[in-house]
Amino acid sequence: MAIAQPERGGLLPERPPPSRGTLATTACMETLQVGYLHAVAAAAGCSLSQPFPDNGIDWHVSHSAAGHTVDDEVTVKVQLKATYQIAPDPPGRFFSFTLDNAHLAKLARTPVSVHKILVVMIVPRSQDDWLRAGHDRLDLRHCCYWTNLAGHPVTGRRRTTVRIPTSRIFDDRALCEIMTRVGTGGKP
Repeated sequence: MAIAQPERGGLLPERPPPSRGTLATTACMETLQVGYLHAVAAAAGCSLSQPFPDNGIDWHVSHSAAGHTVDDEVTVKVQLKATYQIAPDPPGRFFSFTLDNAHLAKLARTPVSVHKILVVMIVPRSQDDWLRAGHDRLDLRHCCYWTNLAGHPVTGRRRTTVRIPTSRIFDDRALCEIMTRVGTGGKP
């Protein structure tokens, strides 16, 4: 029996796709984006809490740092969304994403005491392409982008399309920068 050896860079060579469970793809996408959020929060030194029931906001992310001036710990509310209908690494400065108007109204409300951000994950269409593991890393594909929709108008009858900046990749550094701004009285 031959044992698979890692490729350069530590990733194991491709194998035939496994027999996956029957959970709906959208449910699997939700789980994947929660894993992404957990990884980013861990690397940023943040704590997570999940409101129950969620009432339109998925997670609360909290951050303590000596530089915070408004409180010793600040929190940002996070709404997660995922799609495979947008190609990875979208061209241009923005990509379009459509939200139900009620959901947008919640995210766009101003003023607020706790800021909210929308985090949109673009995933490959096939679950076979969502991640690859190796001895030195786990590649989670593709990417999350974030935006603050405070003050965004509702323009559609039932749904409104918003623009998500491709420059706002949601990673640990971006989360720390968001928390630093909020921690000094600013906006995400």
